[in-house]
Amino acid sequence: MSQKIRVLVVDDSSFMRSMLPKLIEKDSKFEVVGFAENGEEAIQKVAELKPNVVTLDIEMPVMDGLTALKHIMAKTPVPIVMVSTLTESGAAATLKALSDGAVDVLPKSLDSEDKNVFRQTHLLHEKLTAAASVKVGDFVQPVQLAAPTPVPVTPVSAPAPAAPTASAPAPQPAQPAPAPVAAAPLVSGQAKLLLVAASTGGPKALQEVLPKLPANLRVPVLVVQHMPAQFTAALADRLHQDCQLGVCEVQNRQLLKPGVIYVAPGGMQTRVFEAQGHLVADVQSDKGESPYRPSVDVAAGSVAELLGGKVCGVMLTGMGDDGSKTYLQLRQAGAHIITQDESTSAVYGMPRAVAENGAASEQLPLQSIAAAAIKAVG
Repeated sequence: MSQKIRVLVVDDSSFMRSMLPKLIEKDSKFEVVGFAENGEEAIQKVAELKPNVVTLDIEMPVMDGLTALKHIMAKTPVPIVMVSTLTESGAAATLKALSDGAVDVLPKSLDSEDKNVFRQTHLLHEKLTAAASVKVGDFVQPVQLAAPTPVPVTPVSAPAPAAPTASAPAPQPAQPAPAPVAAAPLVSGQAKLLLVAASTGGPKALQEVLPKLPANLRVPVLVVQHMPAQFTAALADRLHQDCQLGVCEVQNRQLLKPGVIYVAPGGMQTRVFEAQGHLVADVQSDKGESPYRPSVDVAAGSVAELLGGKVCGVMLTGMGDDGSKTYLQLRQAGAHIITQDESTSAVYGMPRAVAENGAASEQLPLQSIAAAAIKAVG
């Protein structure tokens, strides 16, 4: 029997300290090895118990989670998943934690199934599994957050929502990588969209790639980051401070303008359609297409149907295989597909799935991806 994933639960709420272990241990591969009620106790328990992953509340007495996170990552680094309230301040604090070294986020709200991962136990287990495999020393340094300048929303009339796409297939065992799919290469200057996808470790990776895109980029950028509702707006705000391009969370019926980065909202599905010669976002509630909200397969599927190969697709770090089948469709149509390589991926799941089905045009270290995307877009 393989060794269990050892989890330390840190929360000042006795209810959460009771609830989380029951949910976590529904999967026998996990073992909750201890609890802590505040940040100081968390630092001590991490050193004593040496867990494989920690769930860490943000707002606690004695020492808050953000302060404890900095101490833990400096002295005894371990993968940490933040447990955050679905509030504006909670989301901003969570994005700060992700910049300081946390791996992922669990929403703490208990009143909504769509916004509460604790009622979707499979996603809780997936997040903890992914976190336990992360190389914790590879995360970005803190970035100061200032008030963002909003990107204006241009509404248009949207067509009826597209029919639901099939659910993303379950991850398959690793197979020998096939030769890249033969396809006519994307001609420089033909691309109409840069599509960037990520999951676990994605916020850190996005902070490496997106600020390198030039202010005169000739296409819009759509970012699909697996993240709960409320947190994607905070992600867009944080990225806006670092990027030469404007950044915003995309809204329904919003025109996708060249030189702007649009972050797909958490808890929803985002597609792209065309109206009067312009690319437009269609943001709708999930209809059972995918466990991921937003889903790369849903977004990329609409892009493949609309634009064919006139796309540059980037697949960054993340667990699972969301996006692999639709990135293959894009590649077969002639799109240029760039995947993050294993050595720089926090979790080499989604990039591996794209590479192993032959859809990758290039497999590159994180620091080289922006330049390659700029070249592909032309």
